[in-house]
Formats: sequence, C-alpha cells, structure tokens
Amino acid sequence: MDIRYFAWMRERIGTGHETVETQAGTVAELIEELRARSEAHDFAFSDLSAIRAAVDQDLVEFDAALTGAREVAFFPPMTGG
Repeated sequence: MDIRYFAWMRERIGTGHETVETQAGTVAELIEELRARSEAHDFAFSDLSAIRAAVDQDLVEFDAALTGAREVAFFPPMTGG
C-alpha cells in the first residue's frame, strides 16, 4: 500500500512517500503499525487530533476500512486563507 505524508508530517518522518505491507483493517490499525516503524513515525502520529486521513483521495475517519485501498494519505487539517 502506498502511504503519503504531507506538510509537517513529511518533515517529521523524513519522507513524503513509502510503500508498506500491512495487515491493518482500518486506518487506526495502520497508524499503530506505522508508529511502530520508527521513533520519527511515532512522533509524527503522537497527536491524532492534529492529523487527517484520506483513503484513495477520499477524506475518512480513522475507523474507515482499508479493504481494497491502494493509497492512504496523512496530513494536518486544512485551513483557509
């Protein structure tokens, strides 16, 4: 599965993209797997209230299923300006 990171998440993890093998059934389970990958991942996901997720470019909640998903993106909340 392709994982994409944007904004400060990319900076904290050190990459904007990685491909992972996962058994996660939901976005929340995927986050737990990613947090275990490194201290940088753990730090990036330490405040889930500051993170949004999209599965195959559709904004989702963390309890969303990953069945058939090709891409998950993580990013901070968007603001207008």
